[in-house]
Amino acid sequence: MNATGTITMTMREVDRFKVIQAVREARLKPGQAAERLGLGVRQVERLVARYDAAGVAGLVSGKRGRVGNHQLPAGKAQRALALIRERYGDFGPTLTCEKLHECHGISLAVETVRTLMTAAGLWVPRKDRPPRVHQPRNRRACLGELIQFDGSDHRWFEARAPACTQGPCGSDRSSSCVAGAVPRAHQPRDRAQRLG
Repeated sequence: MNATGTITMTMREVDRFKVIQAVREARLKPGQAAERLGLGVRQVERLVARYDAAGVAGLVSGKRGRVGNHQLPAGKAQRALALIRERYGDFGPTLTCEKLHECHGISLAVETVRTLMTAAGLWVPRKDRPPRVHQPRNRRACLGELIQFDGSDHRWFEARAPACTQGPCGSDRSSSCVAGAVPRAHQPRDRAQRLG
């Protein structure tokens, strides 16, 4: 109840009031009221007792107007945000959270820091960022200007032939692929032999 004597109720609380009033006037049994409200019979009886003791105000949620249990202490968010703007504006939320804890003794959850930074415009969530545009690379003008090699050591021919390295190479200009298999016996043994 506020200073003017009016009580603010949600529609759910108004429905609850009507059902409890019907129970109080014996137009409805507590079991039927419990079914309508989705509560237990004992809870309906408690609501009737609260209605008898405090009237309509007893049916209104006691949490309304109270400070939440997980609310930050006054000034902690402003102090953290001032430090973030001063020193950590170009950091991400996770690193900022770690630095606030290590260097300044301010313990906040990463999501709290992310929310503060997003509200202050210091962080843009990934889903809100513009997509990156990757320019396609034009092909080379001449054949053989860019050739790419790859090597894959495997028993390609199973037991029918010795193990070998498949060595495909491709030209960027023609997108052609040439593959060859070199037996292990003809491969260099060490790095010096390979480079020499």
